[in-house]
Parts: sequence; structure tokens; C-alpha cells
Amino acid sequence: MSGPGKPSDYGTLSVEHSGEGICRITMSRPDRYNAFDETMVGELGRAFHGAVDDDAIRVIVLAGSGKHFSAGADLNWMERASRADEQWNLADARRFAEVLHGIESCPKPTVARVQGAALGGGVGLVCACDIAIAADNASFAVSEARFGILPSVIGPYLFNAVGRRQAMRLALSGSRIRAGEALSMGMVQGLAPPEELDEAVDVLVRDLLMGGPGAQREIKALFRSLGHGEITGDVRELTARTISRVRATDEAKEGFRAFFEKRKADWIP
Repeated sequence: MSGPGKPSDYGTLSVEHSGEGICRITMSRPDRYNAFDETMVGELGRAFHGAVDDDAIRVIVLAGSGKHFSAGADLNWMERASRADEQWNLADARRFAEVLHGIESCPKPTVARVQGAALGGGVGLVCACDIAIAADNASFAVSEARFGILPSVIGPYLFNAVGRRQAMRLALSGSRIRAGEALSMGMVQGLAPPEELDEAVDVLVRDLLMGGPGAQREIKALFRSLGHGEITGDVRELTARTISRVRATDEAKEGFRAFFEKRKADWIP
């Protein structure tokens, strides 16, 4: 069975599988504030695909080593891009777009652990994850406009996370916001003092491991298909058909048996 691979398979990441169903993917360019280039983008895609393919992995945590989560795109990479032709830039942008899509569409719960600064594409990585827990002194900025470009590839994920008006403000101004404001707008879902950040992430991960993996896949698939607005007949039919199908699964039967027998379900570590 394929998996995320060995640590030696990566030059810009640390990938650890705890054996309790947790895969930790850590960006490991602390000297560059975990800014990503072509190599890291490729390795992130490979690590997430491997974690998805490994049935032993239940939850994926994305982190950054050192003082900061990620400074976004490496400026040397962006400078090379500015000298390349449009076709090179298109292929390059498509690779990052696929990585963000792979994170957002991952059938397993994904958690961003954020410390220090998350800038530009680093904000995109945060928004692509299902849940983000940040240090209470972290900061965030969608800074692309200040370099004469725009947050295009990360835009849909930012928009989905914070809504149109907040996404517009962040992208147009490039203003840096603090963790409390990121929490209030929905960019992150929890804060902790820096020295308690790992504990806060671990508590969330333990909660995630309590849920049935099949149920969590179904939740992610259903919620991706739902939009804001009127709850139409088609939507009502989709939800009715989904729950009727899932109620009959072996996982659902085990979940109810475990409840009535006052024991842990068999998917809980």
C-alpha cells in the first residue's frame, strides 16, 4: 500500500506518521520562513496524495517549522516567474492550484497548525485545510498586490473561508491582521498561547479520531456540494439520499452497537 513516504523522500518537508492514524506534514525551510518554491509545491502534493492513499492515516496536520508557518511563495521563485513566458507561468500556476485542490478535496480531515506569520500563499494553505488552529500572536496577510500580482490561485479558498467582502479587503489592501481578527472572520477556528499550540492541536486531533472515517468522508463530500442560499428540492433530496445510504453502512451499525454496548467504536485508537 502506498503512503506518504519516508523522511528521506523529501528535501523540503518533514513527514511523520504517528502510528495512531495521524500524519504530520511539516514545511521545513525555516531559514526561508517556509516559503515554497517548485520543489516544495511538488513535495506537498506528493505527501498529501500519499497520506490519502494510506488507509492507516486518519487525520493530516499541516505545519511549518521554526518561527513562522509560511511566508508564501519564495520571492526568488516569483522573480524567475516574472522573467518566464506565459506558458511556463501557466504550467507553474496549475501545479500549485492542484496542490491546493488536493488539500481542500482530501477525504480525510486536515488541520493547519499556524504560528508566526502566514503570508500570501501561506494563507491559501491555511484556508484550504478544514480547520486551522493558530497561536494567539500569529499574523496573516494576503500580500500579493504589494508585489504587483494578485492572490489568484488561493482566491477561491480565501473567498470560501472568509466571504467575499473580507476576502476583497484582505486582497486589495494587503493589510496584516492579527490572530483574533482571523478567528472572528473564520480564517482560523481556534487560538492558543504559543506554548500551548501543540496541545490545542492534539486535543482537536483526538476529537477527530473519535468520528467514523467513513462518516467524515461523507461529511466532506456533502458539504462541498452545498452552497449558500435556498435549500431547494434537489438539496433536500441529496441530503435524504445521503443519510439513508450511510445509515445502512457497516460503520454506522458499529457506531450504534458501540454506543449501546458502552464501548469505544472499533475505529477509535
